[in-house]
Amino acid sequence: MKAGSGIPLWIIALLAGLCLAVLAWTTFGFVVPFKHETGQAVLDTYFAGYDEAAVFHMQTLLDQNETAAKLLSAMYFGPELIFPALLTALLFLALLKLGPLSAWFGRSHPLVGQAIYLLPFVYGIADYGENISSLIAFGDSPSAGLAAQLLPWMTRLKFASLAISCIVLVRLAIARWLSPGRD
Repeated sequence: MKAGSGIPLWIIALLAGLCLAVLAWTTFGFVVPFKHETGQAVLDTYFAGYDEAAVFHMQTLLDQNETAAKLLSAMYFGPELIFPALLTALLFLALLKLGPLSAWFGRSHPLVGQAIYLLPFVYGIADYGENISSLIAFGDSPSAGLAAQLLPWMTRLKFASLAISCIVLVRLAIARWLSPGRD
């Protein structure tokens, strides 16, 4: 049996290229101008996470700087509307391309396999949840307080699921590369 799915490598490469293009759009079109305008980074770039105090500080900053508020809103309705879907698809298709579970670990465990295949979708849902929470927290919604509390947790879940997905992909790629019957 041939390991991997019938997904052509060029599709995965195309998705990776699109992800890089949208990431560049986000960075150079919104993150850098936001930092130039405010002197502070967008909360989405805090890989180590942040707390409610940072969200409150950002709310205050955006209330005082209309240009920064418009930049942040445009970012969420522009590249951040596309990027989570692209990266979710890339992660999922890369997992499918690496082959069936029995090829990964030498044995098959249905629960582990389902959890591994769900990781990219957890990332995508968490990223969209973070974006929605940001829009609500930094807007004039009566639910801004709840969104401000939820926002740091959505960011942690997003980065945790992304990190785990990447670690699993690297481990599986290495295992497939080292396997004696690789393609």
